[in-house]
Amino acid sequence: MSQKLKPKKVADSKTVMTEMVMPNDTNSMHNLMGGNLLRWMDIASAICAGRHCEAYVVTASVDHVSFTRPIRLGEVVTIETSVTRSFNSSVEVYVEVFAADVKGGNPHRCNHAYYTFVALDDINGKPQTAPEVIPLTEIEQQRYDSAPRRREVRLILSGRMKLEQSTEIRAFFEQLS
Repeated sequence: MSQKLKPKKVADSKTVMTEMVMPNDTNSMHNLMGGNLLRWMDIASAICAGRHCEAYVVTASVDHVSFTRPIRLGEVVTIETSVTRSFNSSVEVYVEVFAADVKGGNPHRCNHAYYTFVALDDINGKPQTAPEVIPLTEIEQQRYDSAPRRREVRLILSGRMKLEQSTEIRAFFEQLS
């Protein structure tokens, strides 16, 4: 049985990863291949989730990712990740991707996504309880508050929850009408 970890601030596990786009990372248009970017995002997010949980983690889901701007050969990619909320054994991680030229010029945001990870115990590789998240800033609080809706969407889309069972999504739409 794993010990219950103390709640943690978002900043305690924030992770920033930087990569340079090299020729072997690109497609025939000399843009970063989407699969390579998703791999980097997964690695940075897993480090963030693992730090938060103080455990090995596995990717459970990735929310919608749009590639809004191409990332060119030679550009420097910065991936920033932070835990938004925990749910029993899972944690949601927000990922944001930026690119700039090698001198730091022409910086631009390329995309963002939410990854979900499950914390595993060291002995049996079974899910273990993840520490709670303490949001301190306004944006951290907004992401924390909206996480249950995103979670319900993931559960519905995966077939593990019926729309009629949702509370967060139904409440959200009821407040709009």
